[in-house]
Amino acid sequence: MGGDATPRRNPADGGGAVAGVAAPGEPGPLPDEALDALIAVLDEVRLGRSHSRSELVDRTGLSRSIVAQRVGELLDRGLVVEGDTGPSTGGRPPRRLAFRGDAGHVLVADLGASSIDVAVTTLDGRILGHIDEPADIADGPDVALARVEDLFEQVRTTSRGLPGRPWGIGIGVPGPVEFRTGRPISPPIMPGWDGYPVRERLAARFDAPVWVDNDVNVLALGEWRSGVAQGHDNVVVVKVGTGIGAGIIADGRLHRGAQGSAGDVGHIGVSDDQTIVCRCGNTGCLEALAGGAAIARDGEAAARDGRSARLRAVLETRGTITAEDVARAASSGDAVAAALLQAAGGRIGSMLAGVVNFFNPGLIVIGGGVAQSGDGLLASIREAVYGRSLPLATRELAIRRSSLGGLAGVIGGSAMVVDQLFSRESLARWAPAGEPSGMPEVAVPAG
Repeated sequence: MGGDATPRRNPADGGGAVAGVAAPGEPGPLPDEALDALIAVLDEVRLGRSHSRSELVDRTGLSRSIVAQRVGELLDRGLVVEGDTGPSTGGRPPRRLAFRGDAGHVLVADLGASSIDVAVTTLDGRILGHIDEPADIADGPDVALARVEDLFEQVRTTSRGLPGRPWGIGIGVPGPVEFRTGRPISPPIMPGWDGYPVRERLAARFDAPVWVDNDVNVLALGEWRSGVAQGHDNVVVVKVGTGIGAGIIADGRLHRGAQGSAGDVGHIGVSDDQTIVCRCGNTGCLEALAGGAAIARDGEAAARDGRSARLRAVLETRGTITAEDVARAASSGDAVAAALLQAAGGRIGSMLAGVVNFFNPGLIVIGGGVAQSGDGLLASIREAVYGRSLPLATRELAIRRSSLGGLAGVIGGSAMVVDQLFSRESLARWAPAGEPSGMPEVAVPAG
């Protein structure tokens, strides 16, 4: 990283600019030899780890001259701003550096099995507008994405002080996604979505780069960047909703696996029972026995055969039972409902014990609509994990509920977009234009 300590000068500009770097206030290409140092400095500032040039020197290991050059370029490009002076350590008080989150905005949509959450955020993840509503992912991509497009337009119109143009779009969907192409691949609960060009459709509509990922991965990013998982390098974030999935933070990075399907724990086999068929087509899957749909199914059976008076009353009133109904009944003292949650939590916890023994995370975060509805499920998960995992693996393991609730997905989706925009490959592509708005190709991997 230190190879650019002596920058090349361009004789045509009187010696005032580095060759390949734009003059102050003007976009231009980034020289390859400076790109890694520039990204290292930018990441330190935008993620809030360094607030001054001296801190950047200490944390990045770059020389003072290189840090000064890279900070100067980031200032010129409008990605970093200088604020008030910070506390002095003996010399001249340092000027505080901050990422310019208002240079543009990001559109994000978190699609679940039964809901859509849409938000517009600044580049530093501050939510400027948010809309959520019920939806059925099984209605297909044309219906769901048309609604997302309408909600994007609505949230942009109603959000005050919307900065700049859209720099990128992030989409989370409840199924496996090939991250490179942005296309869902054989998603069990998403009929009609297999191979659908989500990226291409939204890029054509909004003329901005688009990234698509599994909804649990964006949930994990949200909790890791802004929630209860901050400061933890090895985390498993489990979403217990209609289905079950996990996002994995390994050594401070989101782990997607070779094709993007890491963390699909809902389809781990946990039973030899052949009578309950999962939506993926297999039997014995965790999701088919302990997911929200499974809890609702078993709750409805308990209502119909008279084992639970509370659930029977709900069924007679509304005609259906949800996992949230089961959780409320359990909280009200219904023994049958409590037993259903305990059984589901035990199955999820037993699966997680295997993950703990294999991966040794420092934190497990439990999120999703079902997990937010009561304490019974979480207690059963904890009991099974601590009871079935090896002592060393659980010595400092914490198991906590999601701290961001329903906003974790949109917060994570925004973080995903900005992380990708400032990756080495993407930044080098859009830097000459000054911003990535109007450049959908930035999200398409080279080659």
